Amino acid sequence: MNWEAILAPYSQVVEELKVKLKGMRAQYEYESRHSPIEFVTARVKPVSSIMEKAEKKGIPLDEIEQNLQDIAGVRVVCQFVDDIYTVVEMIRSRNDLTIVEEKDYIAREKRSGYRSYHMIIEYPVETIRGMKIVLAEVQIRTLAMNFWAINEHSLNYKYEGAIPDDIKIRLQRAAEAAFKLDEEMSKIKSEVREAQRVFHRK
Repeated sequence: MNWEAILAPYSQVVEELKVKLKGMRAQYEYESRHSPIEFVTARVKPVSSIMEKAEKKGIPLDEIEQNLQDIAGVRVVCQFVDDIYTVVEMIRSRNDLTIVEEKDYIAREKRSGYRSYHMIIEYPVETIRGMKIVLAEVQIRTLAMNFWAINEHSLNYKYEGAIPDDIKIRLQRAAEAAFKLDEEMSKIKSEVREAQRVFHRK
C-alpha cells in the first residue's frame, strides 16, 4: 500500500482545520472577547496505529478510509465546560463540513472517567484527482479533561489496554477531581474572564 498517497489528504484536512479553528480564536481576540478556544492540536494517526486498530476492529485495509473515523484527529482545548458547547455550535454552523456523528462524553462520561465531546465530520479536500471527502474526528475538552486523558492514554499504552485495578480506581478518582475543578472554575468564570480582559488591555 502507498501509505503516503493514502494519508496525504488527511494531512491536508488537519492542517486546514487547524488554520480555521485558530482563525476563529484570533477573531475573538481581535474583538477583545473571551475565546472559547484555548488551543488547537491536530495529528494524522501513524501507520502502525492505523493497522493495529484496523486489525482489532476486523476492518480490511482497503476499507479503512470508509470505516476508520479518526485517521485525521483534531483536538480543541477550552478553559471552561461552557466553552466546549460554544465550540460545538460553531462547528455545527459551518458550511464547509458535514457532521456525521456526535458523542457527548461529558454528559455521559465513559466508565473509565473519560470526558470529552467527539464530533465525526466529513471534510471535502481538493486533490490532484479532484474532490475527496475525508472523515475526521474533532475532540473538544477542557484543560483539566485533557490533562486526565493524556495520562490515561499513556497508562493504556504502557499496560496495553489492561490497566491494573488499583490504578483504574485512582484514575476514576482523578477524573472526578478534574471534573470538580472544572465545576468550581465555572462558578468563578466571570471573574476569570474580567481578569483576563484587564491583563490583555495592559
